Amino acid sequence: MAAIFFRYLGSGFISRGLLLIALFYVAGAKADERDTLLVLGDSISAAYGIDEREGWVQLLRDRLAEQGMPVKVVNASISGETTAGGLARLPRLLSEHSPAWLVVELGGNDGLRGYPPRALQQNLVQMVQLARAQGTEVLLLGMQMPPNYGKAYTRAFAAVFPKVAEAEQVPLVPFFLETVALEEGAMQTDGIHPTAKAQPALLEHVWPCLEIILKGNEDVRSDSLCTS
Repeated sequence: MAAIFFRYLGSGFISRGLLLIALFYVAGAKADERDTLLVLGDSISAAYGIDEREGWVQLLRDRLAEQGMPVKVVNASISGETTAGGLARLPRLLSEHSPAWLVVELGGNDGLRGYPPRALQQNLVQMVQLARAQGTEVLLLGMQMPPNYGKAYTRAFAAVFPKVAEAEQVPLVPFFLETVALEEGAMQTDGIHPTAKAQPALLEHVWPCLEIILKGNEDVRSDSLCTS
């Protein structure tokens, strides 16, 4: 459409008003020429208990803008979400946003509810496969359960994420809360959700791996910062 406007411009038939419309059209098209990164998470990525503007996903948006990286971040995270819920919502989200990248931060609520690790694994695998079928790159953010859930369950739960990453050949941040879980003042009184103070640390923990993916590094899985 823009090309048509400029052909008329060269012929001298376009008015000042139409010229402005053409320029606004081109500017708008360029503004929308951004690949989309979709974050599919639970309350941790939905900024539960804090101002959404202080959450790690918004901090990611800010960093991408500061670095001039043309990436649109869509946060589809919902408090209380499980892997089953994420899997049910994912087809519509993929269709609606056509993301180039998908960050899956799910599983914590499965663990808190004592769901079988096998079901968690199956749901994560299906999400990865759905995204890949659309040409979307996936990054998994792993989670762990507190020791009061018992050694057998906590080990089985934690093992799910590297198993999925290895089987599906996708990058993994093994434990998303690793840098804040035991830090004083980093967790809210419920002991589950990070505080606003902890959000920059969450971003810093995931950023090295995410940056590699966003910049199209083909050897992302061989990088020590992005392991499975």
